[in-house]
Amino acid sequence: MTARNGTTGAAAANPVADRLKDLGVRSVLLKMAEHRQIIELRCEMPSCYCYKGRGYFERRDTPLPDWAPNPDHYPILRSAGGQLRSDNVRLSHVLCNRRDYGWRMKIKAMLAKGMALDEIAQALNRKRVPPPHGRSTWSATTVRKAFVS
Repeated sequence: MTARNGTTGAAAANPVADRLKDLGVRSVLLKMAEHRQIIELRCEMPSCYCYKGRGYFERRDTPLPDWAPNPDHYPILRSAGGQLRSDNVRLSHVLCNRRDYGWRMKIKAMLAKGMALDEIAQALNRKRVPPPHGRSTWSATTVRKAFVS
């Protein structure tokens, strides 16, 4: 038995941390998995765009593949001073994280102009900004959910 977590032998195995290592992760995500703060390897973004599912990840490389594991600053965005700490990170795909950030910045700018949620939805649809996965168009509801999730 280890003093740290009270587990023995096979129970101490950590397949999530091992898989993240295999994928080339060497960041806060690996530390979180080692401390059993990530218990399942799956994209935790509100909208996951991976055509192979939330549990599919590719090895990190240069440039970063769309489906590589990536830390998402949540609940406090990096742009708002959020830091890469276990209390402010969730596991995401690179592309899911980029799309989420892109929406948030577009929506934030439109809200600052005083636009209503339905006006923002119409503007996003006119610009052909891809809506959240499983939706064909933006609506006031999807704008609000995308911004606050």
